[in-house]
Amino acid sequence: MPAFSKLYLFAYNSLQAFGWAVSLFAILINFFSTHSLDGAYASAGDLICLLQTVSFLEVIHGALGIVPSGVLFPFMQWGGRTHFVLAIVRQIVEVQELPSVFITFVAWSIAEVIRYSHYALNCIGSCPSLITYLRYTVFIVLYPIGLAPGEMWTMYQALPFVKKKNLYADLFAAFPFSYYNFLMAVLICYPFLWLNLYRYLLKQRRSKLGRHQETKKKK
Repeated sequence: MPAFSKLYLFAYNSLQAFGWAVSLFAILINFFSTHSLDGAYASAGDLICLLQTVSFLEVIHGALGIVPSGVLFPFMQWGGRTHFVLAIVRQIVEVQELPSVFITFVAWSIAEVIRYSHYALNCIGSCPSLITYLRYTVFIVLYPIGLAPGEMWTMYQALPFVKKKNLYADLFAAFPFSYYNFLMAVLICYPFLWLNLYRYLLKQRRSKLGRHQETKKKK
């Protein structure tokens, strides 16, 4: 990989890791000071919206070939999360203080701090074994938590507000269905789409950790 690409990826991943660490810190500070789960969006929502939007760059990275991730799975993850945080949570004030938003944001933040730290340290060739192990292990627990009691439960609770407000009526005027119908379909399809991503990550885990163990044995 060219030196410029390494430097760029190191800077990008370091900034993302820092941003998610700040988000996690803000959410936890609010939780411990208020003893409540309802302040996650107020504490870090704007920053998480920004970080998640900017992460579209990872789809571009895959398309340009500067990282080996490809386009499909990064786009699936970016699309699902961005729709959740920008189209639903940011637009529907009534769901912003739900415990499910707290669960989602904490699960995302922990996973992303580890993931981006791993990527950044790999760019400079000095990633500790523990970070590599955590990168390919913690998602096993965090992803299902972020999905079921997090994203899906939030979307389900948002449905009455989507219907009441007739959200995105102008955008969906050209279609024979409303955004409410679209969100219902998303909820039905979400577990199946997520399962494909989860299986891909499990396959990646076996490959990366197996290779990592072989490298350690050779040393």
